[in-house]
Amino acid sequence: MKNESTMRLGALMLLVVMSFTARAQGVAWEDLSQAQRELLSDQETVWAELAPERQDRIALGASRYLEMNRSERRAARNRFTRWQDLDNTQRTELRRRYETYRGLTSIERNRLRDVYQRFNRLNRDRQNTIRDQFRRRPPAQRQQPRSQPSRRNDRR
Repeated sequence: MKNESTMRLGALMLLVVMSFTARAQGVAWEDLSQAQRELLSDQETVWAELAPERQDRIALGASRYLEMNRSERRAARNRFTRWQDLDNTQRTELRRRYETYRGLTSIERNRLRDVYQRFNRLNRDRQNTIRDQFRRRPPAQRQQPRSQPSRRNDRR
């Protein structure tokens, strides 16, 4: 039971890291839904001491977590476990990359998601080949996206 509670809290904290709000107001413990209070029961004694921004992010994360199905919750717990296994340098780098991603235009973000999804559909051998090619590039070139090859259908 305690392990399940810890895993739920872990999944929630992952969502907190990934979620953001424009301006935090804080949330009173009593204003949380019953389901949120049950999910966050380990936090009740320290809730009032949390910064308002953090309360908002945790409450939002709890709401999102409660809307997930079993598979999505398992995936969130796995992501949080991986996050916990990172050292501070790795976490800092991931936060920096996330901020860079947030700074992209919606067109750039959509393109990046599309490329990522296409990469994930490739077989493992092809993924490894692409990774090896990327790693052999000089660091300065790794930051620069390759130009898109023209497609025959686009030449009209």
